[in-house]
Amino acid sequence: MPIDVFVTGVVETSLNTLVNDDEQSQRRLARLRGKVISVTLNELGKTLYFVFSQQLDVLGAYEGEVDCQLALNLSVLPELRQQANLTQLIKADKLSLDGDIQLAQQFSSLLSGLKPDVEEKLSQYTGDVVAHTLVTGAKTGLGLVKRSIERRQRDLAEVITEEWKLAPQALEIAFFADQVDDLKTDAARFEARLNQLLERC
Repeated sequence: MPIDVFVTGVVETSLNTLVNDDEQSQRRLARLRGKVISVTLNELGKTLYFVFSQQLDVLGAYEGEVDCQLALNLSVLPELRQQANLTQLIKADKLSLDGDIQLAQQFSSLLSGLKPDVEEKLSQYTGDVVAHTLVTGAKTGLGLVKRSIERRQRDLAEVITEEWKLAPQALEIAFFADQVDDLKTDAARFEARLNQLLERC
């Protein structure tokens, strides 16, 4: 099985499962019926085609006409879930849009409504107490990992600026900027004084 078919299958199955679990998402999907949106992931050079009908089909190739084309980096994908961010992303050149912006907003609205309830799904197999314990433990673990990564980044920044002296510290940058400003002021005064002297001659 080619990797593209596997990826599109996983994305399609996941999205349709989430849509079917939520009545509002089903209404949002109905508004998109008959439309096709392409999403190009810049880093991968891959395009996914979202074809809306009674369900959502995700394809790796599409021969027909596309109603809206989006191109973005993977890091922007989470922001695509927030409809209000679309125009800001376009202005910041983080998102390229060709076609109907309203359609892109409806797509964003559909994605923002898809909130999987992992604990609820897990409880069907393990029971409420075990599901709650697992989800809470996973959230705590992710929080610890995130804090550990942030601490490592701070430590690395300190090593680079203080021990290895590869980059200046924030105070050094501020002091240098102040010196540059003072030099500009002195140069402007000198130029004004020089002009006065030249006018007298």
